[in-house]
Amino acid sequence: MMPDQSRMPPLRALLLAVLPVLTAAVLGNLATTPNIPTWYAGLDKPDFNPPNWVFGPAWGMLYILMAYAFFRVLRLDPKTPGRKAAIGLFLFQMVLNAAWSWAFFAAHSPLAGLVVISALWIAIAATLFSFLHLDRIAGLCFVPYIAWVSFAALLNFEIYRLN
Repeated sequence: MMPDQSRMPPLRALLLAVLPVLTAAVLGNLATTPNIPTWYAGLDKPDFNPPNWVFGPAWGMLYILMAYAFFRVLRLDPKTPGRKAAIGLFLFQMVLNAAWSWAFFAAHSPLAGLVVISALWIAIAATLFSFLHLDRIAGLCFVPYIAWVSFAALLNFEIYRLN
């Protein structure tokens, strides 16, 4: 049997899957980290606000799941209907993912963060359903992500309300 030459080679797909996720993580971290002990520490937060140490491991796992899901979609035959749109949705939600940190933390604006996280939630939902249509496992990898961002949106709203 001949290997399917239309599929992206695994190493290339892995690198292309990790690149946008790593970029969003680094950009988000640049906006977030310097503001945690200063501006963020001074905000009033709801009782359900987790300790700061929870966010790093949670996001780390979510970024791994996102990269794996994207890897699976990239490995699909390029002629697969909906693949190109799913890739576009994934990349768009990654831009919004990084943008939230800049809106909330760097701009010191819970309101701007709320606007961005609302758009992010919609983009994640669209990506999740798009991925589910193409690859069930890839879509299911987005379930913890949308759950976490739902919680983060509630937290963002409460911080906006309290401050």
